[in-house]
Amino acid sequence: MTSPHRPKFWPKTTEPYPFYNMSERRNLRTGSGSAWRVFKIQDGVRQNGGDRRTDYTKCWCKKCEVSDSPSNVWWEFDVNTATHVVFDDCEANHTTLRLFYDRDGSPVVNVDKVSVIDVNIEHDWCWLKSVTCNKSLGNKLMEMCKHHESVWMKVLDKYFDSRSKHKLNFIVSHPHGCSKQVSIGQWKDRLEVDGRSKFTYTTCTCSGSSGAYVYCLGYFNYLTWSDLVHSGSFKSGLNYSGVSLVQ
Repeated sequence: MTSPHRPKFWPKTTEPYPFYNMSERRNLRTGSGSAWRVFKIQDGVRQNGGDRRTDYTKCWCKKCEVSDSPSNVWWEFDVNTATHVVFDDCEANHTTLRLFYDRDGSPVVNVDKVSVIDVNIEHDWCWLKSVTCNKSLGNKLMEMCKHHESVWMKVLDKYFDSRSKHKLNFIVSHPHGCSKQVSIGQWKDRLEVDGRSKFTYTTCTCSGSSGAYVYCLGYFNYLTWSDLVHSGSFKSGLNYSGVSLVQ
């Protein structure tokens, strides 16, 4: 599903915006993203971190929405991607997330309840929320998130002082909907946009990697790890991220 609200051009440019005028077509599109901030919720109260109360008292996944006995325990998690991958709630309502697609032959684990928390077209950054009441899936996401945060802190401590010297950069993507790929390279320039940052890099990607997690070692934002996502490529071949609050 393609939103009828997609603009004709990228803001303040004459560059065509992806998939404009395709709202009447039903073509499968794929992109990448990264999951973070996993919360376990019981009876509408978060059991770990963040604001305690939530907007729901029962699970709001698609199965529970039509159930006479929806689960009172569920897990919510956030996903970062590019706005040109998921533009608005119209598209989010038709989005399915495939998780743990690490290699060919990985078991298919899908979550099909997705909503938009925030989007910024100019920054090409989209913040999604998803939900599951599958206990094993929810606990696995929580454990992986904790492990990621632990490793991320060690890497930040190691590379913070030398980040502008080494300029190490890697991208985790699922190009064209395929299994996970990790590309390692270097970032080239850090550009300021509206008081935030946009990075260019030589790290290999392809046009099917939009929304992929971009990590420039030693950088972070004010709340957590960096939420830079892959946005596109210049005609020169240099790649660039969306815009994020990075320090």
